[in-house]
Amino acid sequence: MGLEARREGKANLADIVDKILDKGLVVNADITVSLVGVELLGIKIRAALASFETAARYGLEFPSGTKLESTAWQEAVKAKEECPQCDKRVPLEDLKSAGCPWCGWISAKTQRAIPAAV
Repeated sequence: MGLEARREGKANLADIVDKILDKGLVVNADITVSLVGVELLGIKIRAALASFETAARYGLEFPSGTKLESTAWQEAVKAKEECPQCDKRVPLEDLKSAGCPWCGWISAKTQRAIPAAV
């Protein structure tokens, strides 16, 4: 089963950046320059572009001196789930207890817990 390209309508720059940060992008390259079997130059490139959440999910290493106690890192390691209505990623506890802050979707469990308006 091969990968098939799909086109999902028009996408703007924000959608593309969001997709790259969500899935992550890794560049791995080894470049060598040899002359008569003797390696003259060797370059190894390792680069990753991802959000904190994606990096945490895949266990990417951060450069030494990076503060992982930041608010962004704490938000990244929280369990998140996609909203069934708008597909935005929301912290799982928020989605179960209060609903989606983006589109207003509310889970059936939360709807049962809210008393009916009089």
